[in-house]
Formats: sequence, C-alpha cells, structure tokens
Amino acid sequence: MDWGMRNRLSRFIKADTGRCLMLAVDHGYFLGPTRKLENPKKTIAPLIEHADALMPTRGVLRNCVDPAHNTPIVLRVSGGTSVLKEDLSDEAITTTMEEAVRMNVSAVALSIFVGSEHEKQTLISLSKLVSEGERYGIPVLAVTAVGKDMARDVRYLALASRIASELGAHVVKTYYCDDFEKLTESCPVPVVIAGGKALETPLDVFEMTYNAVTRGAVGVDMGRNIWQSDQPVAMIRSVRKIVHETAKPEEALDFFETLVAEQP
Repeated sequence: MDWGMRNRLSRFIKADTGRCLMLAVDHGYFLGPTRKLENPKKTIAPLIEHADALMPTRGVLRNCVDPAHNTPIVLRVSGGTSVLKEDLSDEAITTTMEEAVRMNVSAVALSIFVGSEHEKQTLISLSKLVSEGERYGIPVLAVTAVGKDMARDVRYLALASRIASELGAHVVKTYYCDDFEKLTESCPVPVVIAGGKALETPLDVFEMTYNAVTRGAVGVDMGRNIWQSDQPVAMIRSVRKIVHETAKPEEALDFFETLVAEQP
C-alpha cells in the first residue's frame, strides 16, 4: 500500500488503538432534512472535535463544516435516489475523485446494494472508485446498504462485506448482527459498524458498540444514535470511551450520566 494511502487511513483509524469513531452526517443525500440534522452546521459544530472522522456529502462539507477544523473527512460520493423511491439501490457515483482531492479528504465512501435489482451497477461503481483511489492514494470505504428495513442477518452482511473487500474496498461499513465475529473473521479489511436506526436507550447504544469492537470491528460510523440524542456531546464522548478504551457498557453509561449531571 502506497505511503499516501497508509497515511490517510491512519488519520482516522488511530495507530495507538487501531480503532476509530466516525460521525455520519450524510443522511440528507437521500432523506433530506432529517430530525436534528435540519441544520447540519449547528449539529456538527459541538461534535466534530470528538470524532476521529466526519462523513458528510460535498455540499454539507463546503457549506457547513469550518475548514479550520483538522478532523479527517470521509466523503460520501454516491447517490442518485431519494427516500420517495421504494428502491434506494439505483445509485451512481456523484462526486469525482479530483474533487475529493481538492477538498483534501482522507477517504471516500459509497454504498453497495448486494442482492438488489441494481447490484451490478453499485459493485462496478465500487470497482471503478477503488481504481481511481489507488491512482490518487485515497482509501475507499464501502457501505453494505440494506435499503429501508435494515433487516439482514450475518449470512447476508458477511457476503456483502466480503464482496466489497474482494473488489478492493479498504474499509467496510456494515451493520452489527448476531454472530458478528463470523463477519469480521471472513472480511480481510477493517470493519466499522453503522449505528442504524435510533435505539431506545443510551445503554442499548453502548452495548451494541461494545459488542462490535470486542468481536472484531475497528470502530463505528454512527449518526442518529449520537446527534438525535438529547445529550449528543455526552453520547459521542461515551461511545468514544468504548471505542478507544474498551470501556464496558455500564462504565460508559456511568460516564454518560456524569457528563449530563455536570452540565450547567
């Protein structure tokens, strides 16, 4: 792997722990003004310093993220459909690699839809993006998208993750599931988990995060379970404690409650 590629990966997968906490804020590319992400700039500002990387679209990056921040960017570069469509898989590449270079990103991300009507086009898009990434020294993160229901098991997610790695993805983003270690053991590149739909309690979030990182994930790329929380800063700091310190869920909950109690 070229020096530039390794350097960019090390910006968000930290060398001292081998783990990462990414903050996903790209939901608007198909969901529009999602609850508590109506004003991305306002949502991002208090959280960005606690993230190892931020995952926005190019529009949000240009208009809502202070360029003085040094938090690495993993840029969403796929899209082409909206939540109004029943089939979300009809995606293509929406941002050139040259533009990603101009925006000084640390990686680019796209979704693949294994098993969908548009499986082939998303996998070919991944392959082409990997080739361009190798040319410019920019890693590619493949997201194993599952459509609207997010209900897939380890057999499906392991299949999608392995295919993504076989086609050259440098990092895979997928969902936590039962028997998750079977997925991480069969995927030869680093795996991060998506937060998915908002969970009921902070403890649910902490348990999912802990289970993922102790069963082979290098970290999380979490969105709604952080910025839709009533206490988003306390939430991201507590998730970070699990990711980088392997704090147990109960310890993270105690830390979370302490942070909340200390607020004026």
